[in-house]
Amino acid sequence: MKKYSRVFGYLKQYKASITAYFVCIILTIVFSIFSIGMLFPFMQIIFVNDKDAIAKAMTSTNPIVRFVNTQLFDLINSNSGGVFFALGVVCVMIVVLIFLKNLFLYLSYRVLGPIKNGIVNQLRLDIYDKILKLPIGFFTEKRKGDLMSRMTNDVAEVEGSVVGTLEGWIKDPLTIIFNLCFLFFISPKLTGVILLCIPIMGLVIGRLSRSLKKDSKYAAEKSGEAISTVDETLGGLRVIKAFNVEGTLRNKFFTISDAFLHARNRMGFRRDLASPMSEMMGVAIFAGILWFGGRIVLSEAQGGSLGLTGSLFLMYMGLFYNVIDPAKSISTAFSNMQRGSAAIDRIEEVLKAPVTVDDNPNGKQIQTLQQGIEFKNVGFMYDDAVILKNINLTIPKGKTVALVGSSGAGKSTLADLVPRFHDTSSGEILVDGVNIKEYSLQSLRGLISIVTQEPILFNDSIRNNIALGMTGATDADIEQAAKVANAHNFIVQKEEGYQTNIGDRGSKLSGGEKQRLTIARAVLKNPPILILDEATSSLDTESERLVQDAINNLMTNRTSIVIAHRLSTIRHADEIVVLQKGEIVERGTHDSLIAQNGFYKRLVDLQEVK
Repeated sequence: MKKYSRVFGYLKQYKASITAYFVCIILTIVFSIFSIGMLFPFMQIIFVNDKDAIAKAMTSTNPIVRFVNTQLFDLINSNSGGVFFALGVVCVMIVVLIFLKNLFLYLSYRVLGPIKNGIVNQLRLDIYDKILKLPIGFFTEKRKGDLMSRMTNDVAEVEGSVVGTLEGWIKDPLTIIFNLCFLFFISPKLTGVILLCIPIMGLVIGRLSRSLKKDSKYAAEKSGEAISTVDETLGGLRVIKAFNVEGTLRNKFFTISDAFLHARNRMGFRRDLASPMSEMMGVAIFAGILWFGGRIVLSEAQGGSLGLTGSLFLMYMGLFYNVIDPAKSISTAFSNMQRGSAAIDRIEEVLKAPVTVDDNPNGKQIQTLQQGIEFKNVGFMYDDAVILKNINLTIPKGKTVALVGSSGAGKSTLADLVPRFHDTSSGEILVDGVNIKEYSLQSLRGLISIVTQEPILFNDSIRNNIALGMTGATDADIEQAAKVANAHNFIVQKEEGYQTNIGDRGSKLSGGEKQRLTIARAVLKNPPILILDEATSSLDTESERLVQDAINNLMTNRTSIVIAHRLSTIRHADEIVVLQKGEIVERGTHDSLIAQNGFYKRLVDLQEVK
């Protein structure tokens, strides 16, 4: 049960509702027992129908028999209707008790429903919140489709198999306990036989249920692979069609889907076997009780003293039947819990993933940049791979530093260390002479805007994409930012202007238009620190000119870190830092590096920069 601790931990916030639920369930069970208990006086009236026999039964050693017959004798003698009046009273009481039972059963559902929905909602919120907190490095190892599957399919599995069976873990055990206590009071010997059989039944069902976990985990993995394949297909349709690989993708998806189907079928076979097996075992126990109890009743009729009459035995069987359905529900709930444990394991993998970049909520607040940024002996490792080592670099306020080098040299990683997308493995990064870990993450990132090679936009209006994170921005502010980014002209030509929806990831815009929107977003934020990660490398010549002009406007009077493959865009940087295999191999201005005739000069010659 330890693995379900998170799910059950959510119950702490519903203490009052849980108390109300227990009260409703206990009253439901009590009224259910008494409604079945009314079978005994009914049988006494119908089958005995003899005041003398009833009066004789008032001296029975069984306290239940003695009490019921005393009440019946008084009821029959207190009214001229006699047994007919008593029969009517018994029937009315049965109706009233059944009404009260169902009333409190309905109230228990009303109380439990919001609890179950609240638990699932909180679980979903916790996963999403954790995803927002996890470092970027976590997502390089995980498939996006697999994470989506954990938030959707796995949460739905937990909802149906664990949270959905909360009732079975509260109501059904209480029903069994209360009924067994009453049965034991009626006939200890007969109830003892039942108690011996129940553990055997539980062991058989438990062994069957445990086999569900492996199949459930395998099915969840295949579901994640299927979602990943669909996501990759939708994102790469042009390439898929251009390279005629529809058949390859079809075969891949069909293979995954078939494996998922077979796993689900195996789960269904085992799950569906639990209920009929438990019912069959329950009926076997029922038949055994009929035989054993029948012998006791016959002994009583022949002058025995076991205290179990035919009428009382019929009521006993009615109460025992009240135990069979809850026992069957518990076995089904146990099977479902085993099935859901695999989904919980996958969810816990996300929720327990270490947050390597910890926020410092009580950290220092920084509103603006006064001095600059300094890297002191900075090193960074990812698992066992060394990405950066011994980086020493100072970027004074208002200056532009360009990072160049071959792919994999560590340029983007070095830039990502400033907003703490990753934390350094060694050394430290100072902003205005203070280690960035001493600042709160929110205030540190509030100083920084990032424009990436791949424009990151959301399925929303142009206005809301520009104003991302700037809730107080006015229309005039947004329009001015768009003008600085050379975006205003194409925006106003859209049918709905700034309210135009740009589609999924900006699919309704060209590459240059998307990039200019991201620049407008950065302009509106008006950050003192700017990080440009190959912002023009994927654009055509005309779009590059417009975007480069917008970038030049954006970089004015800002401290900038520019990553570029097109060296023509950074020749006027205050300092160019050349990285190779995670180390700084050259640094200086464009002219001084050309004069060194080193690695930078070779890069320039390859691109024929004049």
